[in-house]
Order: sequence, then structure tokens, then C-alpha cells
Amino acid sequence: MKKSILITIPLIFLLFINSIAQKTIYLKPASVFDGERILENYGVLVKNNKIEQVALQTDIEKNLNKEVSILEFKNCTLLPGMIEGHTHLFLHPYNETSWDDQVLKEPRSYRTARAIKHAERTLKAGFTTARDLGTEGAEFDDVGLKMAISEQVVQGPRLLIATKALVATGSYAPKGFASDISVPQGAEEADGHDDLIKKVRNQIGRGADLIKIYADYRWGLRGEAAPTFTLDEIKLVVATAKSSGRPTVAHASTAEGMRRAILGGVETIEHGDGGTPEIWKLMVEKNVYLCPTLAAGDALLQYRGWKKGIDPDPERIKQKKEAFKEIIKSGVKICMGGDVGVFAHGDNAREIEMLVEYGMKPIEALKSATSINADAFHIEKQVGRIKAGLLADIVIVEGNPADNIKAVRNVKMVMKDGQVIE
Repeated sequence: MKKSILITIPLIFLLFINSIAQKTIYLKPASVFDGERILENYGVLVKNNKIEQVALQTDIEKNLNKEVSILEFKNCTLLPGMIEGHTHLFLHPYNETSWDDQVLKEPRSYRTARAIKHAERTLKAGFTTARDLGTEGAEFDDVGLKMAISEQVVQGPRLLIATKALVATGSYAPKGFASDISVPQGAEEADGHDDLIKKVRNQIGRGADLIKIYADYRWGLRGEAAPTFTLDEIKLVVATAKSSGRPTVAHASTAEGMRRAILGGVETIEHGDGGTPEIWKLMVEKNVYLCPTLAAGDALLQYRGWKKGIDPDPERIKQKKEAFKEIIKSGVKICMGGDVGVFAHGDNAREIEMLVEYGMKPIEALKSATSINADAFHIEKQVGRIKAGLLADIVIVEGNPADNIKAVRNVKMVMKDGQVIE
């Protein structure tokens, strides 16, 4: 092997590396998780913003030249940049400020300032892509945030955004006000044929990458969750979005809400707490993914007084664990997404850990956070795997998360689009 530049942790020359216009970097970890499996003694060659080669280290090193910069990471695992499947960058934890107060009392300029920090924390935690599923009252401000990130004005993951999301009139929140008072809603109300088409098209025209609907919500006669849109309305939303090449996803936590959403053509179900064996079978048949957002429910119960690890599991947690085991057995494809914003941005790994806690094997949880999310979100030709030709979105963690999933928190380096993040 010809003489090359060797750089080891700490990465004191990252500024220098990032300043090179045409650069090739050789990443040499102990192992590589390529989005599907663990590869021992493999390395990755990155040229500019793309992955150029994934091979045994001995094979890569045969052809290195002196212009190649080497970053060696002993006892570390290289993974694809992780993909957060369900975040709300314009929210912050509800034990800090309630959802109602964030929507009604926090100025949008303040919420955007917070969102910038949330995006940076997400990226530095190893999540180089994120699907933001609604600004929750912050209008189309995610469009500007996405632009600022893509133009490197601020740091953050590459974003897939839903803008305002769609709800049936009267179903969403905030609630509890006098009937003659109208307050801002956390999503956009839309009903019926013409109104739904117009508002879907408006969100697309303003910059939405996908359309999110609330297929059910807590508006039942006694405050329980109940379906909102009819099946025909959901089909209309899906068809309108699909004509522009965009998918539709659905918040759904009741069996009937999920059934309508699945038959209506949505691509992912968010939450899915009230699913049944029949629903899981239908999801498999229609190739609909589930994003179970385990960490959000866990966080909410802790905010309400549950001392996790000390107190017995609440009944809701017991039910969720049992249901999740059945979901895994059913063959439903699982997206990794924590509903971040309910809990702290930057703590995104909490959902990956909980997937394992609730019954997934660590390697399967890693796939959910990388290749499965990439496939579900139609970005598999860009990110989600360590594969030649894909964008160089890479995270390196100390240890092997396939053995101990908590290693995903031990982030040693994040690379997005071939640039090492500092």
C-alpha cells in the first residue's frame, strides 16, 4: 500500500478535510453495518459526496494513493446515517410546555428558532435524514427550515416534510374553548371533495414532500379516539397526492381508522395502538408500513408520574408490549420513528432502543432505522445503506449495536453528504 495520510480519533483535522474540494476519504472501522448485515473488517471509500467503494479493508488498501485521507476507528461500527421516521421539529417536550401552550402561546419565530436547534441535535445524534410529520400550528415554516438546511445556512438532517397535515373539521385541537370562539388549530381542517383536493394541492404547492392525514382522533362521544375521514375522503386525498408523485401517511390509533387508511391507500400508519390481527394481516397484504412510536407513549406516561424501572409497567405499556410482539410475528414492516418532540430532539435513539426492549432483535431495529425507512420513504436510491453510488451519509459509533443496541448513542462521527459534521 502506498503511503497515505492517517488520521485517528480525536478527529483534529476535520476542518482541513472538509476544505478539500476534491477529496477521497477512507473510513476504516472495526465493522460495517451496511443496512442489512454486519460486515467484519470492511472499510468504506468516500469520494466527494458519494460512497465509492465498500469492501474488505485489505482490498481497499491495495489501491490507495497518497491523496487519500484515512480515518481509522478502532472498536467502532460504521452505519448508514440513521433515518428518523416521525419527528416534529417545531415541538419540544410536553413536560416543558404543554402542546396547547406551544400551539397557542409560543410565537412562530420562537418556535422556528427552537426548530433550528432541534435539527442540529438530531443530526449530531447520527440521524442524517428525518421525516417531519407536521408543524403543529407553525404553518409552512418547515419549508423554510428545509431550505436553510439544504443550503447549509443551518445544520440539520435532510428533511421530508408534511407541512401542516390535514384533519377533519372539529376533530383536532386545541379544544376546551367556548363554542363561539375559534382558535388556531394544530393542523389544517379540510372536508369533502373540493375542499380536500384544494388543500392537498395547496400543501403540495407550498412545498410538502408528503401528505399526512389524521384518520382518527380523540373526538368520540366520550372523548375517545374515533375515525374522522370517510374511506372515500381518504381515497381522494391519496389519489390527489399520488398524481404529483407524493405519498400519503396516516395518524391512526383505532382499528377502524387504520382500516380506512389502509384501504384508502396510505403508505404508513403512525402509532397503530388499537390494531388487531385482522389489521396487521391487511397491512401485510397492502404493503403498508407501521411506525409504532413506542418512545412517545413511554415518555407521556413518565410525565404523568410513572417511574420507569421502579414502578410496575402501567397497563397501557403491558398491552403495547404484547401487541408489538404480535405485530413482529405478523410480518408487518416496522419503521423507526419516535414521535420526537413529545420527548427531546437528539434523544432519537430512544425509539431504536425501545424497539429492542419490546421484542425486536437489534439487527432488525437497525434495519428499521436505515434501509427499511429508506425503502418506506422512497429514498433508497439516495440513502439508507452503505452501498457504492449512494450519498455519503454515514455515522460511526463506538461498539457494536448489533450486540448491544445502546451503542447507537456512542456517536463518534457523523458524515452527511460527504461532509464531516462538527
